[in-house]
Amino acid sequence: MKQEYDQILATPKPFVKWAGGKRQLIPILEQNLPGKFGTYYEPFLGGGALLFHILTEKNGQKCSISDLNSDLVLAYTTIRDKIDSLVSSLKNHERNYQKDSNNYYYSIRETSPRSDVEKTSRLIFLNRTCFNGLYRVNSKGKFNVPLGKYTNPNIVNEENLRSVSHILKTSHVSIKCRDFEAVLDDTKKGDLVYFDPPYQPVSRTANFTSYTNKDFTIDDLERLAELCMELDSKGCNVLLSNSDSPEVAKMFSAKPWKVSKIQANRAINSNSKKRTGHYELLIRNY
Repeated sequence: MKQEYDQILATPKPFVKWAGGKRQLIPILEQNLPGKFGTYYEPFLGGGALLFHILTEKNGQKCSISDLNSDLVLAYTTIRDKIDSLVSSLKNHERNYQKDSNNYYYSIRETSPRSDVEKTSRLIFLNRTCFNGLYRVNSKGKFNVPLGKYTNPNIVNEENLRSVSHILKTSHVSIKCRDFEAVLDDTKKGDLVYFDPPYQPVSRTANFTSYTNKDFTIDDLERLAELCMELDSKGCNVLLSNSDSPEVAKMFSAKPWKVSKIQANRAINSNSKKRTGHYELLIRNY
């Protein structure tokens, strides 16, 4: 019966649009994964495209995922544990949005729900209906993106949410809310750590690091580079994505780092003509 159920479920995909999402780059990331590794760690979880790919391809793979964005981490655990209530809440959002999209969107943006289900439902609803699917908060931690121009946004996407819930329930996945440096205490030789942090800006207008109410600064990037060296000395496999910026290239210019330049589109750029022709760096120590 379980085998039939697995076959019915669709392949899980990211349930939120996230700046720098890796879904389009999965074939390249797949080619750059080590042949074998122990536990998979992802300390900047975001949309989780590579996580879902690994869980789908490697049955029984042990994973430890985390992010500093508490709303996002809560969304993963709520989808895993309370999927029926969440789908019901999203369907309610969908009904109300269809009646009066403008007023309903801004009324929900102003709310601060208390229950896990309503918090997650609000996050997914806003992500599906806001401008460009952009997650951004101000210095007070308030979501501040305007309404997007959609005729029929896919607010519920029940099939994918149930697939995500199923794979998180049936796999060995630990989910935590914490700073990326905490990964050092948990890892051991042979593990794989994939870092996909908020990218360093490549131009004055390309600066987007506000996933939480604390920006990811150049000091954070230096902390990350030092952490990568410590993980390397422990014998961990380290894979890092970042922008093709001079700061990043300089920090990872020496051994043991191998740096590749890959082409990537920017799905959330407000100007559709500027979504293509971008490059980013893929850095590894193996």
